[in-house]
Amino acid sequence: MSTAPHRIDVHHHILPPEYLAALSNVGVTNVGRVSFPPWSVETTLDVMDRQGIATAITSISAPGVYFGDRAFARDLARRCNEISARLVGDHPHRFGAFAVVPLPDVDAALREVEYALDTLKLDGIVLLASVGDQYQGDPEFDALYAELHRRKAVVFIHPNVPPGYTVPKLTLPAPLVDFIFDTTRAVTNLIFSGTLERYPDISFILSHAGGAVPYLAWRIALFDRILPGVAEKAPQGAVAYLKRLYYDTALSAAPYALRSLQELVDPSHILFGSDYPFAPEPITAASVRGLAEYDGFDAQARAQIERNNGLRLFPRLQAP
Repeated sequence: MSTAPHRIDVHHHILPPEYLAALSNVGVTNVGRVSFPPWSVETTLDVMDRQGIATAITSISAPGVYFGDRAFARDLARRCNEISARLVGDHPHRFGAFAVVPLPDVDAALREVEYALDTLKLDGIVLLASVGDQYQGDPEFDALYAELHRRKAVVFIHPNVPPGYTVPKLTLPAPLVDFIFDTTRAVTNLIFSGTLERYPDISFILSHAGGAVPYLAWRIALFDRILPGVAEKAPQGAVAYLKRLYYDTALSAAPYALRSLQELVDPSHILFGSDYPFAPEPITAASVRGLAEYDGFDAQARAQIERNNGLRLFPRLQAP
């Protein structure tokens, strides 16, 4: 599908050769049994032009930068963020970037937030739903959330290969279903840990229409009445927090997911996402087509989802 570029894609990955080489050096050659796809700036721009994507807010996807060595994670996060900054500098209207941070090292993550947002001028932060055996919402990460709240940062939550993923007789790739559950666990933990109550000025964007969150919203909310201490930690109730979050359409631009998402949030909290290049161009084209053909959104809602909501979260893109 060819159209004048206007979409803002908030779920768009980069795979620089330096990043892949660093992972290969520590024995990481795939993500949850899925091989890393080819990537280049030139090919990406061609795909964006063909699919009507004006700007891609890029991020480092799973498996991230932490593999048990904190010094390695600090160094790789810094290198990736500087690569992202050069990409944005070379193409300021075509690319933005979420900075990767070296969690679970909170002190290093705080330093990287300061460098990435103040010096490199990146657009926000990407956090993996799980890092090692910790999920977002873990109280050990509170200092990071406090700083992101102070900055009113935009934070993109992307799933990871979850803890305990390797089951000998289950050989499904992690992105098939486990990524969905990883996001769902993280969001639920952010609610019931009280993180979303304490740090309301973080604008969280959830990958893949929130994983299973829209479908499970009522079930999650039932535990407001069951779990001890929830009234103090999450006094507004689970659904109120879920309605405050943002959700992208990556791998979700079909009635099965959109109908459930639309019951939870209005179009002002939905953003276009492609998941390129892990989702190759035919899937990006199918996502564009899926939004265009979905009968639940009128032209105004589609304009919000494809562009206007992104402009609100990333105001620098409004510059001519």
